[in-house]
Amino acid sequence: GTEGIKVWDIKSWKELTCSSHNYESRGTVSCAVWITTRLAMTETLCYGTGLGYIVFLRHSPVDMLFQETCTRRLGSGFEITCLSWDMSSEGSTRIAVGTRDKIVQVLVLNTNSQLEAVFAVRLDNTVPKSVAFADDKNVYVFGLYDGNFIKLKGDDGTVVKEYSCQSVIGHAAINQKRGVFVVDNATDGFTLYRLLGDEEPVRTFITAPPSVSVPKQVAFGAEGRLVVGGSDNGLVYIFERKTGKLLESLHHSNAGLVQTIAIGVDLIRRCGADCISDT
Repeated sequence: GTEGIKVWDIKSWKELTCSSHNYESRGTVSCAVWITTRLAMTETLCYGTGLGYIVFLRHSPVDMLFQETCTRRLGSGFEITCLSWDMSSEGSTRIAVGTRDKIVQVLVLNTNSQLEAVFAVRLDNTVPKSVAFADDKNVYVFGLYDGNFIKLKGDDGTVVKEYSCQSVIGHAAINQKRGVFVVDNATDGFTLYRLLGDEEPVRTFITAPPSVSVPKQVAFGAEGRLVVGGSDNGLVYIFERKTGKLLESLHHSNAGLVQTIAIGVDLIRRCGADCISDT
C-alpha cells in the first residue's frame, strides 16, 4: 500500500526487513510478483507502483534481509497495472509489464541487476489488466475495459492475435498445460476460453449476481482441474473446470469483498480464513 512493501516469514510469523527506500515518493504499491529462477540461489520480489516505479528486492538467506537491487521509473510514470515473469528464463530474467497508459513492455533483468529493454508497444484501446508469458516466450495481454485478449510476439511486440472476450476483465489466469484461460467477467461469474483456436467461450462458471462492480481474482487449482474465484458477498467459489459444476462455496465473511486469493500446491489460502485441501 502507501507504506511500501512488507514481507513476512510464514513459518515464524515474523516480519522481514526490507531495505526499500523512498517508498513515499514512488506511489502506492499496485502489484507484485515473486521471481525464482533455477540458477539463482535466492528469491527476488518485484513490485510496481502507482507512479510507474518497478522495484526489485533480493532475499539474503544469511541475514534474512530483502535488499533493493534495482529500481526504475518506466515511461511517463503511469501506474503499473500488472507484472509477470518468464519462468523459462535462465540467467537473465524476462519481465512483462503493463501500465495504465496502454503500454506493454518486456524487460530483462540481467545478472548484474540492470534492466534492459526488449520492446515496448502502445496498444490502441487496451488498458492491460493482466499479462503472462506463453511457453514460446510470446506475451498474453488481457484488457481491463475493452475485454480484449491479445497475443504479442516476444521479441518485438507485434500483435499476433486479438479478439474480445465480450466483457470487461477484472482479472485473468492462464493454464498452459490445459491450453485455457479464465477471466473475471464482472457480471455473472468467471468465463473460460481456449488459448488457441475457437474464440467462443468454453463455459461460464456462474456466481451470485454482483452488487458492486469490482475486480476479483480468479485462479486455477489442482493442476488446472479447479477454478477458484472471489466475490463481493463474502464467498470463495470453487468450480470443477471440466464440467462447470460448483463444488464448494467457502465462507469468508457474512458480507464484503473477497478480491484477493492465492492457490498453493496443497492449500487454498484466503485472507483471514482457514485453508482447505486443494488435492
